[in-house]
Amino acid sequence: MASDRPDQADELAAFMAALSQALHATVVETHISWVLLDGTSAWKIKKPLKLAFLDATRLETRRQWCEDEVRLNRRLAPDLYLGVVPIHGARAHPNLTGQGPVVDYMVHMRQFPDDALLSHRMGPGQLDPALLDDWARDLARFHADAPAATVAARWGNPQSIEAGMQGVLDGLAAQEGVPQTALSGLRAWASEQARLLAPVWPVRQQLGRVVEAHGDLHLDNVLLWQGRITAFDCIEFDPALRWIDALSDVAFFAMDLVAHDREDLAWRFLNAYLDASGDHAGLPVLRHQLVYRALVRALVAKLRERQRRDQMAGGSMPRGPDYLALALRWVGVAAPVATPQLVITHGVSGSGKTVAAGLWSARHEAIRLRSDVERQRLFGAGAYTPEQTQRVYERLFYLADQALAAGWSVVVDATFLARAQRQRFQALAQAHRAPFQILHCEAPDAVLRQRIQHRLAQGRDASEADLAVLAHQQDTAEPLSQQELRHTLWSQTHQT
Repeated sequence: MASDRPDQADELAAFMAALSQALHATVVETHISWVLLDGTSAWKIKKPLKLAFLDATRLETRRQWCEDEVRLNRRLAPDLYLGVVPIHGARAHPNLTGQGPVVDYMVHMRQFPDDALLSHRMGPGQLDPALLDDWARDLARFHADAPAATVAARWGNPQSIEAGMQGVLDGLAAQEGVPQTALSGLRAWASEQARLLAPVWPVRQQLGRVVEAHGDLHLDNVLLWQGRITAFDCIEFDPALRWIDALSDVAFFAMDLVAHDREDLAWRFLNAYLDASGDHAGLPVLRHQLVYRALVRALVAKLRERQRRDQMAGGSMPRGPDYLALALRWVGVAAPVATPQLVITHGVSGSGKTVAAGLWSARHEAIRLRSDVERQRLFGAGAYTPEQTQRVYERLFYLADQALAAGWSVVVDATFLARAQRQRFQALAQAHRAPFQILHCEAPDAVLRQRIQHRLAQGRDASEADLAVLAHQQDTAEPLSQQELRHTLWSQTHQT
């Protein structure tokens, strides 16, 4: 605690008891806060602590942080954060009616059920995957609208990135039960990454990708609220943890989905974010940030484990995700990282390419590139001339080249009806020494037509191909050669 008075703990306990009685609320305690829940509202009070990473001992600091918390979190969850409420009177007899001096402040929020948290909705059928597409687009807009750090700022520079990684590794080294061989491997990998990425981080700053983001996007801070996924409880007490590369936010959320055994949702979300943001230039730093975020959660888990062990005097504790093992997997300490692969789809519109590509992406931790998305990014609506199509394939080739160079497998979701285009991408795979496959998709003509009409009627998909485009594709498609068929995977569907 933040005082030399031996009775402060008793005083604060009495304060919480009196306040919870006044609000008819139950108290939930976290490491740095108390949260009072009355069934309708949540009231969050910051503990007057002084820790290695924060100092909340001054009343004015706690007031400022409460105001910052409301301001910052209203960016993503405006209906959840209601304001800052002063607590008057004395700690032994607090009131919310304005009688007496202000003794503390609290953030007033709407209460939500526990099962609204995504950490409680990871089981099969508990979360509509389509909601993640909307969340990815919302997060991309949030990052695009957020203030960007200037190049002169220290946020996001190579020194601060390396210091953050070394800090979390030092923290893990001080914990019990962390294998030294694992730490040695992680330190060697981090050192090599610092060398390789030193010229990349300044470019990210120059591109405006270091922004005032959320900073703490794990599954306990993301919820289903009013029919949409959104986030709350961003970091307000330390700007350095909030002014970060936008892909660090994305990596945090995707990492935690993988840690909870939902690789399918993680890669769907990640690729939807890249579709929305177009930030494929960040792929060289993605693995670094996935590993960093996994290590952060591994350290948090170790600290909580020690705290609970002290409180429970050796009692059993539930085990959560093994974040350290996940970091080691991505680094290649326990086993070599899989060789990047290049897969292209093949088939006319409506044949199921996007679904098949998404499934392959989740199984192989692959970046999915969609011709329909890149077509709209380049030209807007209705761009299907031969010249425009050629430009789209040039863009896909460039992005696939960049992703493979960054060490990621790639699946390119496009029709690839021209043999020359298929051959060009096969040559790209050979240049990267990456295995190459064609994912052929087909469906009966009636199913193709029905899917296209349904997709156009809904108006939610990036594809604008209509029945005229389908007819042209069927008339001009160049079939797979015998040589191509040797490395072709087949996906057939007969249902809409």
